[in-house]
Amino acid sequence: MGVATMIELKQSVSGKRSFRPSLSTRETAEWPLSDVSSDLTVEVGTTNFSLHKFPLASRSGKIRKLLSEARDSKVTKIALDAVPGGPEAFELAAKFCYGVNIELTLSNVAMLRCTSHHLEMTEDFSEKNLDHRTEAFINDQVIPNIPNSISVLHRCEALLPEAEDIGLVDRLVSAIASNACKEQLTSSLSRLEHNRAPTETTSDWWGKSLPILCLEFFHRVMSAAKSKGLKQETTINILIDYAHKSLEGFVIVRDDVDSESSKKRRLVVETIVGLLPSRPVPIILLSGLLKIAATSLASMACRADLERRIGLQLDQAIVEDVLVPANHNASNYPLYDTDSMSRILSAYLNLDEEVDESDDYDDSPRSPKLKNLIFKVSKLLDSYLSEIAQDLNLAPSKFVALAELLPDHARVVTDGLYRAVDIFLKVHPNIKESERYRLCKTIDCQKLSQEACTHAAQNERLPVQMAVQVLYFEQIRLRNAMNGGHEQFFFGSSNFPYPQRSGSGPGSGAISPRDNYASVRRENRELKLEVARMRMRLTDLEKDHVTMKQELVKSNPANRMLRSFTRRLGKLGFLFRMREVKPRVSGVGLENRFLFQRRRRHSVS
Repeated sequence: MGVATMIELKQSVSGKRSFRPSLSTRETAEWPLSDVSSDLTVEVGTTNFSLHKFPLASRSGKIRKLLSEARDSKVTKIALDAVPGGPEAFELAAKFCYGVNIELTLSNVAMLRCTSHHLEMTEDFSEKNLDHRTEAFINDQVIPNIPNSISVLHRCEALLPEAEDIGLVDRLVSAIASNACKEQLTSSLSRLEHNRAPTETTSDWWGKSLPILCLEFFHRVMSAAKSKGLKQETTINILIDYAHKSLEGFVIVRDDVDSESSKKRRLVVETIVGLLPSRPVPIILLSGLLKIAATSLASMACRADLERRIGLQLDQAIVEDVLVPANHNASNYPLYDTDSMSRILSAYLNLDEEVDESDDYDDSPRSPKLKNLIFKVSKLLDSYLSEIAQDLNLAPSKFVALAELLPDHARVVTDGLYRAVDIFLKVHPNIKESERYRLCKTIDCQKLSQEACTHAAQNERLPVQMAVQVLYFEQIRLRNAMNGGHEQFFFGSSNFPYPQRSGSGPGSGAISPRDNYASVRRENRELKLEVARMRMRLTDLEKDHVTMKQELVKSNPANRMLRSFTRRLGKLGFLFRMREVKPRVSGVGLENRFLFQRRRRHSVS
C-alpha cells in the first residue's frame, strides 16, 4: 500500500538481470534496451510493451504519477488510454526515454508533440525533454514554411482533440495565413521592381497543397488568409482547385440525400460558397456548385447565393451553365429545375433597380441597360427553353412562365422562342387546346423572320388562330413593301418598338439619282422574289382553304372570323393572279405618268 519512490524504482530495475530482445510482445523487431529484464508492462490499446519503470518515470510525469498513486508498490502493469498516435507514438516516446536517438520528421512531429503533452514529458521532469525537442523542430522547420505547415496540419486531423488542446492547430493555421500574405506582398513588390507581368499567382505554388486538408481545416485556413488580406484572385483559384478535387470535378451524383456521400458533398458546397469573395467568380465554378447543391439538397441560403451570383453575370453564361438538374429521382418528375432558372433570370432583370441605387454601376460592361446584353440573355433563354421543351414531364405552365419572364423589348426576333414552342408541341402532342393556344400566345408574330413565318403558315401543330395571325401580318408586310416601306418588310407594322436609326455622319445627306436608281432596282428584284414566294404559298393555301372552311365551320363557332379569313385569302388570290408586278420607278417617272394620265382623262372628257 506504499507509494513507489524513485529510489525504489532504481532498485527494482537493478534487481533483475535478464535480456529482453523486444519492446513489443506483438512485434519481432529487435530492440536491445538493456540487459535487465523488464519490471513494468505498459498496455497501450491492444499492444503490451515490456519496459522498465525508472527510464519511463524519469522523463514522463504521467507514468510517474500512475506509479506513485498505485496501491501496490510492486505494481508491474499500467494501462495508458488514448495516447495520441497509439502504439506507434508511444514506442517512439519510450525509445526517447531510454536515450535512443529518434529522428523528427514532418510526418511524426505532430504526433510526438501531442504524445509528449499527453505523457507530460516536459522540462519539469528532464532537461531537453521530448516536449522541448518537438517544439524546437516545429518553430524552426514547420512554422516558417508554408508547405511544411500544411503537411503537419494535415497530420493533426488524426490527433484531435489533443492537437487542438495544445494550440498546435491554431498556430499552424495562423502561420499558413500570415506567410501566404507575406509571399503575396513579396511577389508583388518583386514584379514592380523588375517590371514584370504576373505570370503566376500565389496559389500556383502553395494553394494546390490545400486540398489535402479536411474541410474544417481548409475553411479555417482560408478564413484566416482572407482576414489577413489574401487577394480575391488567389482565393478564387484555391477554391476552384479544392472544389475540383473534393467534388470529383463537379460530377453530378444522384445519391440518397441522407447518405454519407451526399452529406459530405453538401457540406463542401456550403463551405466553398461561404468562402466566395465579393467580386465576380467564374461562372463555370458557380454553375458546378449550383448543380451539386441542387442534387444534394444544400441549404436554400446557399442556393440563393449561387443563383444570385449567376444572375449578375447571366449574359456570360451558356446553356449548359443554367441547366440545373432537379433533385428528384422519380421518373415522373421534370429533368431540370425551372424554378432555379426563373430565380436566376429574375436576379438579372432586377439589376435595373440596383443601377438606380449606384451611379457607378452605369459604366459597367455588364449593365443591363446595354441592349446587346439583354439580347444575349434572350437568346440564352430561348435556347434553354428549346432544351427543356424535350422533357416529357415538363408542365406547359412552367414553360409559359419562363417564356413570359423577359420583357417584350428583350427579343428583336422571336424565331428562337417559336422553335422552342414548336419542339414542345411536337414532344407533347396530347396537351389541351387551351394550353396549346397559351403557348403560342407567347410568340410575337410581328417579330418572326420570313423563314419562320413560312414554317408557321404550314405548321399543323399550331392552332388555327396563330396561322391566321401569321397570314395577317404577312399581308401587312406585303402591303408595306409594295407601298415603298421596304425597311419595315421584315419587322411587321410601322409601330415596331425598334425603328430604323436615322442616318448621321458622312454617310447621310442627299442621295444621288444614280444611287437612288440602283437602290430602286435592287428593291424591285427583292420584291419580285418575295412576291414569287408568296404566290407559291398562296397556291397551296387556296387548295386547302375550302376544305379548311368546311371543317372549321363544323367545329368552330367563330364564323365571323372564318368569313374574314376567306375574304382575305380571296383578296390575296386576286392580287397574286396579276401576271406581273410592275417595278418601282423614280420620283420623276411617277410624276410624268401621273400628268400623262391626267391629260388623257381631260381630253376624253
